[in-house]
Amino acid sequence: MPTDTSVQPEERKWYVAYVRLFHERKTAERLAAMGIESFVPVREEIHQWSQRKKKVMRVLIPQMIFIHATQKERMEALTLASISHYMVLRGEHTPAVIPDRQMRQFMFMVDYSTETIEMFTSPLEPGQQVKVIKGPLSGMEGELIEIDGKSKVVVRLDLLGCAGVDMPVGYVEALPSH
Repeated sequence: MPTDTSVQPEERKWYVAYVRLFHERKTAERLAAMGIESFVPVREEIHQWSQRKKKVMRVLIPQMIFIHATQKERMEALTLASISHYMVLRGEHTPAVIPDRQMRQFMFMVDYSTETIEMFTSPLEPGQQVKVIKGPLSGMEGELIEIDGKSKVVVRLDLLGCAGVDMPVGYVEALPSH
């Protein structure tokens, strides 16, 4: 009986790596040169100094970079001096993995939101599951919550808390509960 000797490619997973302050984007460039996918959430902001305005790219989560890698690539990434270690959950020894679906939703929010994105690390009470039906984030799914009287759609990143963006209630529709 023939045996299957084909090797399945190892699955890539999303990890959170801690990097030196202000080295997030340079680390992403170095990882890309190594053939390793990464994501640094950044937002363009306009800063004003007296008479001068300048567009700057602000890193949303300082000292962290998301790395989409196989186990071998994850180890290779640690050879970069700017990466100190991976996020590990309390009581565990292996790097924590962020589910692909959460990362896709978070990346979509960062890429297409015209509103400022805020990170919330304090636990939030679960809210209504919604789908955005209008605006640049149309199609994104998340949770509708209210903070300080403002409606926000949040995407949970189980390890880091939530990323939220202001959202008019008319821009979302409730998803059926499971």
